[in-house]
Amino acid sequence: MAEDTDVGELPQATVVPKKRTRISVVWIIPILAAVVAIGIAVQRVLSEGPTITIVFRAAEGMEAGKTPVKYKDVKIGQVTAVRLTEDFAKVELTVKMAKSAEGLMVEDARFWVVSPRIGLTGISGLSTLLSGNYIGFGAGKSKKVRRSFTGLEVPPTLTEDELGRHFVLNAKNVGSLQRGSPIYYRRLRVGQVTDYDLAADGKAVTIKVFVDAPYDKYVNPGTRFWNASGLDVSVGTEGVDVHMESLVALIEGGLAFDTPTFVSQADPAAANTVFTLYRNRAIAMKQPPAIARRFVLYFNESLRGLSVGAPVTLLGLPAGEVTDVGLNFDPATLDISGRVEITVLPEHLVTLLPSTQEATGESVVQTPEKRLALRRHQFEEQGLRAQLRIGSLLTGQLYVALDYFPEAPKVKIDWDQEVPELPVVPSTLINIEAKITSIVDKLDKLPLEAIGNDIKKDLEDLGVTLKSATKLINDVDVEWVPEVNSTLEELRRVLKDTDATLVGEDAPGQQELREALQEVARAARSIRVLADYLERHPEALVRGKTKEKK
Repeated sequence: MAEDTDVGELPQATVVPKKRTRISVVWIIPILAAVVAIGIAVQRVLSEGPTITIVFRAAEGMEAGKTPVKYKDVKIGQVTAVRLTEDFAKVELTVKMAKSAEGLMVEDARFWVVSPRIGLTGISGLSTLLSGNYIGFGAGKSKKVRRSFTGLEVPPTLTEDELGRHFVLNAKNVGSLQRGSPIYYRRLRVGQVTDYDLAADGKAVTIKVFVDAPYDKYVNPGTRFWNASGLDVSVGTEGVDVHMESLVALIEGGLAFDTPTFVSQADPAAANTVFTLYRNRAIAMKQPPAIARRFVLYFNESLRGLSVGAPVTLLGLPAGEVTDVGLNFDPATLDISGRVEITVLPEHLVTLLPSTQEATGESVVQTPEKRLALRRHQFEEQGLRAQLRIGSLLTGQLYVALDYFPEAPKVKIDWDQEVPELPVVPSTLINIEAKITSIVDKLDKLPLEAIGNDIKKDLEDLGVTLKSATKLINDVDVEWVPEVNSTLEELRRVLKDTDATLVGEDAPGQQELREALQEVARAARSIRVLADYLERHPEALVRGKTKEKK
């Protein structure tokens, strides 16, 4: 029957196209996780700051993963690696900075190690005793990006946000100054020393200072800076002068500045203006001679005690100073004399001399040069001379005195010379030395040895005499004193008996004395009666007493 079935009646297969497979719901979660992870990675990359390297001489207290970088006490980075440089000479730190600090990583940015430091200028970094050292940061002003830095060996003394101005001082040496040493203005602390170094030629020192605002406005082109470190002790013709800016400056050193009164007031000096650093205030505030005249003096005596800077006085008042002291050799006579060059300030000299008068008696107004020319006859005719005088007996320092010596001979001075020679007179020191020498010579001529022998002999005789006197005193004490004591005891008993005999009220001596006095009184009355009778009858001495008539 199967065979009889028509083949055409069987079902026919139909070709159907294959359908696409759909994504299973199970895969959605891994896909989302991957997308989130990629987003986080991108966000992390975008939020991370730059990685920089800092090279230090030593890794003092630096630890990877622990040591932070701080700016204004805010953490802006952290050390991630510490390793030696390729030449093994220094230490290289790898630091991961925060994204917020990316703009600070410029060419003039500064890094330094903050650790406890104790010095004369103060104590810093005490907070690191507990938290450990960290890297300090100072922002720069450059716009150029940088990722490799060299750390500062010494922390900066100033922060970039301090107001004020920097100045530069030129000095012969740095003295006792150091970074952080104070700067004073009228004894107020107004700044500090920031750095110092040798000049390019090696013959001087360049000192960088910073004056805080608003005191920086008092620094103008005419301002003078001087070293105020320690004690300024000067011994001169005026005695001993001791000056100290402050106790802090005495310990740690310091500078001071001021503007002299003779300098006209000007606008404040620009930043980084260069000034000269003077040794002390006296030199800094000294007025420079505007039209000073130079003169030379020749002395035929010792110049010991006379130094450059010694004062020149006119009638005891300041008139200039000594600028050079040396020797002069005369080839013609082969003589050597002392040569002293002085500077005389005409404005001082002229004010000390009387003004000239015309024939009318009215004072003449002259310039200092003309008035000084009119006074030249003071030297030539009136005996104005230069003389060395001692200014201090303690130090033996000399000065030059201009004074009148009426008996001095007249001289002629060549005023046309570049440095005119002024006449001099010998100082009184020569006379004093001559008298002292004469006294010493007389002392040398004295027979000191013979006098000494005589004195020695007299002392020996005196010693013998003292020994004899001592022996006599001992004899008196041993032999005579007991006998004297016995005699005094006998005298005491006699006085006691006498007192008992005479002093007592019923003493027999007093009774007998009373009776004797009464007898004497009766005898005196009888004699007085007899004298009266003989006065009336003097013949009784011849005839005897006659009977009186009744």
